[in-house]
Amino acid sequence: MKLFFLKLATCLVFIFVVAIKLWSQDVHFSQMEFSPLTLNPALAGANSTVNGVLNYRSQWNSVAIPYQTFAASIDGRFNENKRRKNGIMAGGLNFYNDQSGDLKITTNTMNVNLAYHLILDKSSTLGMGIYTGFGQKSISPNAGRWTSQYDGSVYNSALPSNETFSSPNFSFLDAGAGLLYSYKKDNNMKSKANKNAFNVGIAAYHLNRPANSFLNQKSDRLYVRWSIFANANINLKNTKAAILPGVYFQRQGSSMEILYGLYYKYQLNSTSIGGGSRKPTAIYFGLFNRFKDALAAKFMFELGSYSTGLSYDINISKLNEVSRTKGGFELFLRYNLIH
Repeated sequence: MKLFFLKLATCLVFIFVVAIKLWSQDVHFSQMEFSPLTLNPALAGANSTVNGVLNYRSQWNSVAIPYQTFAASIDGRFNENKRRKNGIMAGGLNFYNDQSGDLKITTNTMNVNLAYHLILDKSSTLGMGIYTGFGQKSISPNAGRWTSQYDGSVYNSALPSNETFSSPNFSFLDAGAGLLYSYKKDNNMKSKANKNAFNVGIAAYHLNRPANSFLNQKSDRLYVRWSIFANANINLKNTKAAILPGVYFQRQGSSMEILYGLYYKYQLNSTSIGGGSRKPTAIYFGLFNRFKDALAAKFMFELGSYSTGLSYDINISKLNEVSRTKGGFELFLRYNLIH
């Protein structure tokens, strides 16, 4: 147990110290631990046999045209039923659609993941994951309002915008990789939900620097997105409760995000569904801080393999004079099967 807490403290302190020195153009969720394949491709098959998640996020409704993101992913293990194995083979698929602003800048991606987790001992694995995929971006110039359409008195949509986009719609190939260390120890061998655990990982997305411009495809390339995180499940002795701290850091070009906080989990009495099998039930309350940007209040309900969660960002940046502290709403639905 002492070794567990030592490892946890070392990882959390290291990541926080590195992250605090830096200040996203890419996928953006406040509940990023429940969008695993956009957090680290090595998370495919890392902690469950099958894991499927749907995510939705809407933000900046009070400031401009809402920015909306939808994502879906599924991952699982290929050799779960093999009794004697040195490692775990896993794979996954993930898709996301993002639309932002008046110009309806839209991004669609579809990625395929492959991961291998080397079994170090009965509690620890060391995993590596890679992904490759296809993306598409588009913009709607006619949906915007331009300076050239001001006739001296009022805005006139009949006037030409005089804006030229050489590539208003383009596609690209994408690739990346990640490393992950996972630790999981049963406190009660009869309960799959009662485990002390933590994960720490680092990943790089867009390693091939795909095109990212509607104007100049050759010179404007998508920056590599670095993702570093550590999270844990720490059961509180002789209680039905646990705390789940986490630190998530992302950097892409000059943009940076640091999200840190924790969930409080309370294990409710098992619930009987229609006289059938009894399923463990838990509720979670969380509060996270996105450094210099927002507070994210979170709630999650878990029933057996199924869970749903929501969060709301309370804007605390300089933008709150316009946003009036209103940020983004987020929802996820999850199926997580653990054998």
